[in-house]
Amino acid sequence: MQTPASRVAVALGSNVGDRRAHLDFAIGRLRATLAGVKVSSLIETAPEGVGAQPAYLNGVLVGMSREHPRGLLERLQAIEHERGRERPFSGAPRTLDLDLILCGGAVLDEPGLSVPHPRFRERRFVLAPLAEIAPEMVDPVTGLTVADLLAQLPGP
Repeated sequence: MQTPASRVAVALGSNVGDRRAHLDFAIGRLRATLAGVKVSSLIETAPEGVGAQPAYLNGVLVGMSREHPRGLLERLQAIEHERGRERPFSGAPRTLDLDLILCGGAVLDEPGLSVPHPRFRERRFVLAPLAEIAPEMVDPVTGLTVADLLAQLPGP
């Protein structure tokens, strides 16, 4: 029996090298893996909570997948590795950062995998692009839509 497809959201980020090329590479790889891909506008953002670093280029991609969240996370990490992502320390600058934000109604908290992403609700650089392309997606933990989560954030 085939696994039903789930709508997934992946945050895209880069702050090292040719940021746009890194994101375009990831988008191309994910278009080959996911069905019905939609990509948000890309926005430049200041790094948050990681010290002095170059600015990020961020966006979000949404598509359909039949893959288990663990397999999807492994695929994202392989794409990061292809673009030279290194993890010398937590919060290090990165050529490519791909975070699994939502995976249908899945709620998982396992070693190395938390879905929904544990900090996405407080990140405007994730919620604003996600609301642009999928405002109706629902956070299975809070039951709120992405648009509602964005509206609750303080500030502009």
